[in-house]
Amino acid sequence: MKKIEVLGSGCAKCVKTAALIQAVADDCGVTVSVVKEPSLEVLLKHNVMSTPAVVIDNQLVHTGSIPDRDAVQKWLLK
Repeated sequence: MKKIEVLGSGCAKCVKTAALIQAVADDCGVTVSVVKEPSLEVLLKHNVMSTPAVVIDNQLVHTGSIPDRDAVQKWLLK
């Protein structure tokens, strides 16, 4: 199971990013744990300056926008 954190304040883009990741995971048959993480400390730990940001298994993979579906699929099937 992949542990996925969506870093951000809980804004609409962050919520949409989390929902997109879960939907792509469901479509691909990949088991994930998606957590929305609003903590400023976690953002700073990953040196995130713009949100939403996506961390998969403790590795930052995306920042600053809602990722596209193809990118999410590549991350999940990696």
